Amino acid sequence: MPVITLKPVIPTYRHYKKIDYRNALSQGNDPLKSLVVGKKSTGGRNNMGRITMRHRGGGHKQAYRIIDFRRDKIGIVGIVQSIEYDPNRTCFISLINYADGEKRYILSPKGLKVGDKVISDKKADIQVGNSLPLRFVPMGTVIHNIELVPGEGGQLVRSAGASAQLVGKEGKYAQIRVPSGELRRVLVDCSATIGQVSNEDHINVSLGKAGRKRNMGRRPVVRGKVMSPKDHPHGGGEGRNSIGMPSPKTKWGKKARGIKTRNNTRTDHMIIRRRSK
Repeated sequence: MPVITLKPVIPTYRHYKKIDYRNALSQGNDPLKSLVVGKKSTGGRNNMGRITMRHRGGGHKQAYRIIDFRRDKIGIVGIVQSIEYDPNRTCFISLINYADGEKRYILSPKGLKVGDKVISDKKADIQVGNSLPLRFVPMGTVIHNIELVPGEGGQLVRSAGASAQLVGKEGKYAQIRVPSGELRRVLVDCSATIGQVSNEDHINVSLGKAGRKRNMGRRPVVRGKVMSPKDHPHGGGEGRNSIGMPSPKTKWGKKARGIKTRNNTRTDHMIIRRRSK
């Protein structure tokens, strides 16, 4: 899937890179209305109207597509009807028309085309788009949309171009290498989908101007060192100064960069090797 660069006839286009969707997506397809719900913009505010997530707000209106992360249509063959763009995620989505007449959206893996057949079953072939429990997936297989709790739906490896690899099985656990380099255990009864997530060229996109980021609902980010001392620990001083402290801090005074923040003893035993720095 080629990445398009434009002639810099205006400054906006000088660093602008976008993906050519014409060959990747089905043309002239609106999202299926029965699988679309309204999405309210929060502007990063909670139910009390207070900003709990900074740098959010504005942006184009979006409709949420209901995605089947569980893949619980067991033993029913589905045919890919279309491959569509989803504004809520970085990868593409596929509309699946099942043999019993039901239609669902799934995350579209790389290489899946209109007319291909997919199925969720423990006896399914190891083909792109099929979903099956890790117990029945061969070693070394590339997978995505991995469950952490059986039947709860895929939670790991869902963004554009991502893929994990099944590297081993031991007892009731499978060992999976996720994109960060972390090696972790997952129950063999958890399901996963075969293949790599679509839109692998998403990493090569360059927005080119601040306005495109605003269209995506992101507001400007200000560096701490250019704030005043009351607004940020890095702020203050005459002229251009360093942050003036041995370790960087967040806006609220907590240590940042290189400091371990994970504190989940309940699942620590599931991680065999930490992600590589």
